[in-house]
Amino acid sequence: MSPTALHADVDAVLERIGIKAEPPSVDGLARIHRAYVKVVPYETVWIHMDERWSIDPADSLRRVARHRRGGYCFQLNGALSVVLRELGYRVTRHVGGVHGGDGPDTESLTNHLVLVVHDLPADDNPEGRWYVDAGLGDGLYEPTPLLPGTYDQGPLQFRLDATHDGVGDWHLTHDPTGSFAGMSFREGDVGMDTFGRRHEFLSTSPESGFAGTVTAQLRRADGTDILRGCVLSRRTGDDTTTETFDERDDWLTILADGFGIMPAGPPAVFDALWARVMTSHETWLGREH
Repeated sequence: MSPTALHADVDAVLERIGIKAEPPSVDGLARIHRAYVKVVPYETVWIHMDERWSIDPADSLRRVARHRRGGYCFQLNGALSVVLRELGYRVTRHVGGVHGGDGPDTESLTNHLVLVVHDLPADDNPEGRWYVDAGLGDGLYEPTPLLPGTYDQGPLQFRLDATHDGVGDWHLTHDPTGSFAGMSFREGDVGMDTFGRRHEFLSTSPESGFAGTVTAQLRRADGTDILRGCVLSRRTGDDTTTETFDERDDWLTILADGFGIMPAGPPAVFDALWARVMTSHETWLGREH
């Protein structure tokens, strides 16, 4: 991609999230992060439409900028890293591993991309390193210092610890009400090719949860909006409401109005997508009962 096209895409992303370009600062970084996770959805609709998205950051940037789409961690954080670099931030990419209740394990590593922004000292963060992550769905609303501590963000509380467990160098413990238990990540800066094999598995394998259930998620200051299959869960503070959409047009409407996702394609594509959504929903109902 030419520098001119890259700049144009960055400008388009900033316009989409309602942010004006400004020199790097702690407050500026927080403004970008908050706006990005409120507008650009964590989503796997593309997987269920048999679209084979790459994790090349420039490609991800273009989809966010020009097609008003999102993605999962590799695309969301990949595109965000380009935006931040173009604005003058020093950003590095790191191997992460989201895990369940059994705790961190090396097998999970490379299932998540983490960003760290450097050289922005603050009173509460004199080293100036910030953990940045727009790719966890119901995760961070804004960056946290890359320092051990507990961080309250709306109704969700996160714990960040330095670790020496043979898995990662840092560990994020999610709020007990969150969608996953935690995530470990390593200090070393890596290239996007590190995640290529895992991306192929996560986006294509029948054994992947991403390929099993379509989801769309947005983060707000006071909570989250999460669509899994046909079920929309909206959390505001300590209150959560759920609504089930069992008609195709209603489901597509909430996808567009609630998450800004308006995929293109002929009617047959949406028929196939809806059939997958209903199949996974019925499977979930069978497990629940």
